[in-house]
Amino acid sequence: MAAAPEMRASDGDRDRVAAALREHVAEGRLTIDEFNERLEQVYQSRTYGELAKLTSDLPEIDLHRLPASTTDSARRPRPARRDDKARAGLKAAWTAWAGASAVNWMIWLIVGVSSGHFVYPWPMWVMGPWGVILLINTMAGTAGQSRRRDT
Repeated sequence: MAAAPEMRASDGDRDRVAAALREHVAEGRLTIDEFNERLEQVYQSRTYGELAKLTSDLPEIDLHRLPASTTDSARRPRPARRDDKARAGLKAAWTAWAGASAVNWMIWLIVGVSSGHFVYPWPMWVMGPWGVILLINTMAGTAGQSRRRDT
């Protein structure tokens, strides 16, 4: 059933028209000022007829296949994904672990040399549990990433 022009529009209908207008801006059919004017009118519209007037001078856009977003994606750098952020977080955690371990072992070495006798290797209690936890997180993260790629 086709919607009559006097029929009231829903928020979803207004959102679809706003998305179409954004695509027309991306394609260069509308200026930013025209887009802002029409967008304001979209959210003030109450009926299908009022919404139709806002896009009557523009070609139809299939919002399931957005031409502007596919052509722009080749030009724009890829935004950071969650996997990239997780990988960067793990790298930072391993770097902190290595730095703290190195400082502790240097302190242990200085104390051992200056005391003249064997000092219990206490830095292993700092780096051991921390390293095991990091290793488990790293392995779990790698397994989770490969599972996501398989789906």
